[in-house]
Amino acid sequence: MDIITTEFFQRALIGGVLIGITAPLMGLFLVLRRLSMIGDTLAHVSIAGVALGFLIGVYPVAVGLIFALAATFAIEKLRKAYKSYAELSIAIIMSGGVALASLLFTMGKGFNVSVSGYLFGSIYTLDTTDLVLIGIVTVVVLLSVGLHAKELFLLTFDEDAAAVSGLPTRFFNFMISVLTALVISVSIKIVGALLVSALLTIPAACSLVIARSFRQSVVTVVVIAELAVVAGLLAAGVWNLAPGGTIVMLLIVILLLLLSVRRRLSAG
Repeated sequence: MDIITTEFFQRALIGGVLIGITAPLMGLFLVLRRLSMIGDTLAHVSIAGVALGFLIGVYPVAVGLIFALAATFAIEKLRKAYKSYAELSIAIIMSGGVALASLLFTMGKGFNVSVSGYLFGSIYTLDTTDLVLIGIVTVVVLLSVGLHAKELFLLTFDEDAAAVSGLPTRFFNFMISVLTALVISVSIKIVGALLVSALLTIPAACSLVIARSFRQSVVTVVVIAELAVVAGLLAAGVWNLAPGGTIVMLLIVILLLLLSVRRRLSAG
């Protein structure tokens, strides 16, 4: 347990706790609006940006963030072009992100080991710059959601009613996409691009099992995510496991336990 007193573990814990607030919070909005796959899409596009960052010698997370934001613009444009097939825009952007990342990997073989940390997570390598960026994103997300909670609630559950009532739905749709891009970009170094969607969606799936209101859902997703992050980091540190994978597996265990309890209660 001496690992708890080390500086790198404490930085990992701070970064994990912050992401444990923002990722499930944004994931809740995505899941309720049936846009869960956006998380995977933006994560794959971010990896292409990270690879380019290594290739040109620029802070990788920043380049990944720019790529993710650009992807949100593209998704919104394609969603308008294919109104009856909105999910097609997500598939197109994801395919482009994977293709671009693979090309950049082949152009910079020397940094492939570094990029793999962003694929599977490298939370123990978080530095001060990473924590500052994660902290800024956390503040932006909490302020945005806190100031527009009522509008986001209406948009999430009845977008047509929101539009009829005069709510600028395009603005809030775009805001959710941008906030999601910000969260995913700073999350990939913690849990990895291949696992980041789990931190967005599994806590939301858990909340759908036990929460009875939207407010309860907001609290539930954060509590469950924080429980998994803290316990996962401690377990990974003590038993020398992959932190990102441990966190996600704990989330899955929590979900299975909740489903089992609900089934037993229903049967009883």
